[in-house]
Amino acid sequence: MNIFLKELKSHRKSLIFWSIGIFFMVASGMAKFEAFSSSGQSINTMMADLPKSLKVVLGMRDLDLSKASGYYGMLFLYLLLMATIHAAMLGATIIAKEERDKTSEFLFTKPVARTTIITAKLLAAFVNIVIFNLVTLVSSIILMGKYSHGEPVNGEIAVLMAGMFILQILFMVIGSALAAVKKKSKTAASQATAILLLTYGISVAIDLNEHLKGLKYLTPFKYFEAKQVMFGGGLKPCFVVLSAVLIGALAFATFFFFKKRDLNV
Repeated sequence: MNIFLKELKSHRKSLIFWSIGIFFMVASGMAKFEAFSSSGQSINTMMADLPKSLKVVLGMRDLDLSKASGYYGMLFLYLLLMATIHAAMLGATIIAKEERDKTSEFLFTKPVARTTIITAKLLAAFVNIVIFNLVTLVSSIILMGKYSHGEPVNGEIAVLMAGMFILQILFMVIGSALAAVKKKSKTAASQATAILLLTYGISVAIDLNEHLKGLKYLTPFKYFEAKQVMFGGGLKPCFVVLSAVLIGALAFATFFFFKKRDLNV
């Protein structure tokens, strides 16, 4: 039984739907930018009277929305949320589905080490995330090329996708660690999503109140913001290192607790 191929096959339809969704999100977002641009009105002028809190929630603060790069920076927040939700749910369900489908006892009693099982599962999740990220990258480059009116943005988009990929892996292992730790792992996906939304809420609170800047290390959504990556010098090494440490620790927890799971789940 090739667990890796089995996992890829079982998540194939889900990956296709998520990929189609991210493509249409990029397409609709850039089409709206073109509609605003062709109207003859400045997007910045139209958005100037919006409350600060609404600008923060919508991800448009400190961005020049009249440029394709600035508008994409706003759109990136929604792409990032979609990508990390997909990753968190994938990481959790790739383990929890054995409990859900009542196949855990059968799987664990096969002559295959649990380390091999979890390695194959995480590798399959990793491949899904790579494909999802590449779909987002290619869609963004093609559609930005169509609507950017010659503005060079491909390099910035590639760096943004690198940051998004790191956060996808981080939330994937958050989901897998929760599923491995909990005795009843069916709720791991919802709890991983709750953690994601909580950390996003913290990032919004930081933007609303500068006195909370010290909390930026607690929310991955402040690690690779579009305004920093695209207009502030790329990925910050400290956040890359912090992300790597968190990913390593959570991956270790996934392996450790999965190996100790009770068969009677």
